[in-house]
Amino acid sequence: MTKSTGKNLSEKSYVLAIDNGTQSVRALIFDLDGQLIAKSKVPLEPYFSVNPGWAEQYPHYFWDNLCRACQQLWDLIDFPRSAIKAVAITTQRATVVNLDKNGEPLRPAIIWLDQRRAENLPAMSGAWDKLIKLSGNGDTLNYFRAQAECNWIAQQQPEIWNNTHKYLLLSGYHIHKLTGRYADSTAAQVGYLPYDFKRFAWAGSTDWKWQALAVRRQQLPELVPPGKLIGHITADAALVTGIPAGLPLISAGADKACEVIGSGCLTPDMGSLSYGTTATFNTTNPKYIETIPMVPPYPAAIPNAYSTEIIVQRGYWMVNWFRREFGQREELQAKERGIEPEQLFDELLKEVPAGSMGLMLQPYWSPGVKQPPEAKGAIIGFGDVHTRAHIYRAIIEGLAYALREGREKVEQRSKVKVTTLRVSGGGSQSDEAMQITADIFGMAAERPHTYETSGLGAAINAAVGAGLYPDHITAIRNMTHKGDVFHPIEANRRLYNQLYHEVYQKMYDNLSPLYRAIRRITGYPK
Repeated sequence: MTKSTGKNLSEKSYVLAIDNGTQSVRALIFDLDGQLIAKSKVPLEPYFSVNPGWAEQYPHYFWDNLCRACQQLWDLIDFPRSAIKAVAITTQRATVVNLDKNGEPLRPAIIWLDQRRAENLPAMSGAWDKLIKLSGNGDTLNYFRAQAECNWIAQQQPEIWNNTHKYLLLSGYHIHKLTGRYADSTAAQVGYLPYDFKRFAWAGSTDWKWQALAVRRQQLPELVPPGKLIGHITADAALVTGIPAGLPLISAGADKACEVIGSGCLTPDMGSLSYGTTATFNTTNPKYIETIPMVPPYPAAIPNAYSTEIIVQRGYWMVNWFRREFGQREELQAKERGIEPEQLFDELLKEVPAGSMGLMLQPYWSPGVKQPPEAKGAIIGFGDVHTRAHIYRAIIEGLAYALREGREKVEQRSKVKVTTLRVSGGGSQSDEAMQITADIFGMAAERPHTYETSGLGAAINAAVGAGLYPDHITAIRNMTHKGDVFHPIEANRRLYNQLYHEVYQKMYDNLSPLYRAIRRITGYPK
């Protein structure tokens, strides 16, 4: 937790950002220079699973911990709450909540990590089904329909679906709890929803998505552009959160979208790399560009712009997996020495030379649209010299290879070369991971001035919505700053470049027949 400092704080204006991520919910106060003044963090149990591959959590659990984070915040500031001029919220993406007519959850929220699929769905009515399949995008359509949580609920739990008055993302659920309104940001609509990404609005009445999905327009919230007023904090919400009643709640966006602008990435030549539970590479572009056909760019957390995003599913989840399965020694030693475990894991990275002595990792631990469902992760090149430290470094290197590949796809499609690289997310706190990123990308890797970039992106929207800045460009220029910079080591850059071109880029095509055989023989993954 961070205590505010400085003189004449009561004369200044502040904004409150609430960030409900996968691992924690944080309440953050920023000043108009983008400096983090106070922070309260409540860890979360990301999900529970009653069946293999399921990931669920109770909506009230998220709300109760949001309230806890806010209540803890007030003891950390030494200025009146009236100095806070607006609040904005950002959340994990694609987590869905079913509410009844009284605004109460009908079932646990389905978390974005959930892997269940709707099966044996009927053909879409009209000509859309045939037209999409004739265009060569039938597999993408089938994936979209099978992955859609609303289709699974309607198919497997029809009573719940029939009683669903509103079908919201987690952001929309929190906004309803805070303001009493069924509304959400246009920049939060990431998921299997009937959303028109080109127009930043719900799809038109003749759009194929209404045929592909069970959800209906009346079940969805009103959409509000980033930086615009959504509502005001109600008396009931003020009582449980401590946020002043009547405070304006400003539309922001999903956590990744907010992370991009919180890193200061406003233009297509600036790359925003996030080492989060989902690892991503993003640029902000005023043009609608599908980096992968039939997969739209997501809405940016600024008006009339898009995030051209490449995703590595369960990106830094692999790092957490390694630590859980193989890092007990470091966890115990860190506790005994009173230091953060990350320091000891960084020492593991230092033990191994660039390239991990030929150990190469393909990070398709949880494949998405880019790969067919049988794709798997792979580690090749094992020898008797390799230790768990080599595996750990190979994970970090594999993620960086995949994200470099993503950068190149974005550059190819946008016709714009990325010249600046900003790195955020949990992995950005490791100096060694930052250096590996610089070496593999062959360019300087910059940290933003604050680790809380998604919260800062929400705060930027709050500042614009409260009239503290005239527009997003001005707010971003004033509230985002460059932090530490890591320059590539030339010998490492050359080594990684060879491994990337001669090994990494050839792994999937060479291994995919084996993945299909594994799936045929074992039935895994389904």
